[in-house]
Amino acid sequence: MDTATAILIIGFAALAAAFCLLFIGLVYAEAMNSEIPPGVTNRGKLHVLHCTLVGLAVLGQIFERLGLCGQLSFTRWCTGRLIALQRLSTSGLRIKDMTFSSVPVRVYEPTAASDQKRRGMMYFHGGGWVLGSIDSHEEVCRHIARETGTTVVSVGYRLAPEHRFPAHLDDCEAATLHFLSVAKDEFGVDPGRVVLGGDSAGGNLTAALSQRLARKKAGHLPSPLALVLIYPALQMADFNLPSYQQNHAVPLLFRARTVFYFLQYLNGDMSVSQDVLAGRHVPAELKQHYKKWLDPAHLPPKFRERSDPKPKVATDHDGEVYHIIKDGLQPEFSPLLAEDDVLRLTPPTFILTCEYDVLRDDGILFQKRLKDLGVDVTWHHIPDGFHGVFNFFNKSGMYFPAGEKAMEQVVSYINML
Repeated sequence: MDTATAILIIGFAALAAAFCLLFIGLVYAEAMNSEIPPGVTNRGKLHVLHCTLVGLAVLGQIFERLGLCGQLSFTRWCTGRLIALQRLSTSGLRIKDMTFSSVPVRVYEPTAASDQKRRGMMYFHGGGWVLGSIDSHEEVCRHIARETGTTVVSVGYRLAPEHRFPAHLDDCEAATLHFLSVAKDEFGVDPGRVVLGGDSAGGNLTAALSQRLARKKAGHLPSPLALVLIYPALQMADFNLPSYQQNHAVPLLFRARTVFYFLQYLNGDMSVSQDVLAGRHVPAELKQHYKKWLDPAHLPPKFRERSDPKPKVATDHDGEVYHIIKDGLQPEFSPLLAEDDVLRLTPPTFILTCEYDVLRDDGILFQKRLKDLGVDVTWHHIPDGFHGVFNFFNKSGMYFPAGEKAMEQVVSYINML
């Protein structure tokens, strides 16, 4: 080996070592910013899961700065490759990829004989309106279809940042109306027994779609049989509720990251992130109006114990920031902020919340509002759950007992309908 070749090899080795050290340092720094409470079961496993996701994000950032690819594209690609490694059983199901009114969907039909028209379910995946896909929730939808004998339609709605509000909601509406119109003839489903459901951002879309359908009152099609909201994101007016304070750095969803997702869905203007976190995006008169729905005093006392009784929330507001985000305060974006006359039309609703989740109080406050208005509400709380745990219910994969409990509750509720 000549000297030039040796120098080249040493140079590449040094660069590789520097890259590895940089990567490890960035992942370590990000991971150290997280807080996993003692109440979470399998804390070590959550650490590993969080570090893996952080590692993918850091790699994506590095590649983006090198001009190789965008961080989001890299994250989606890696997620897709990991999902492709899964080997899921199709036993008991007939699975088809289709389009409903130009929206991609995947239909999971139980093959077992039924003596009546089946129940149906439209499922809207989570992922902060930015990530997630039909594939990412494949295991969830298969399990629900198989365990409840329900024909499940998983909707591949458009994502941000390529598309902004209300594109996601429009796609969910189009797919739902199409399914309701053909459910009986093409799928043997009773259109009067169709449930709407989703997790996280999908829970937001579920609640918003229910309200949109109720306002439009399309008389030729039946209303949803029920809603299934799994740790839904329901408002962007207040990011200082007790659950946001208590769980601001608990994986898999940090407080600051929640604002990022909301803004990506809305318009992509990240310059107002800190103002939104501080509460400077809502005028005083609107804060007063929303207080009757968002006041922490409406939460059961045990959910307020770990929070600052007087959080540092800005008392002033920035008119320019409000102008940028005001569409995010309308009910189709923040369903928890809908007026009573709209919420009264909500069908029976199941709401699942997790103790260690920034979105916990959204779900609790929503169920209180619905209950106060006479809506039939079933609320189940997972005391050792964290955001995203619903996807980790399968003992053969990345398993958390809290995920299994959450799935059992969802399946049980659907079976009772």
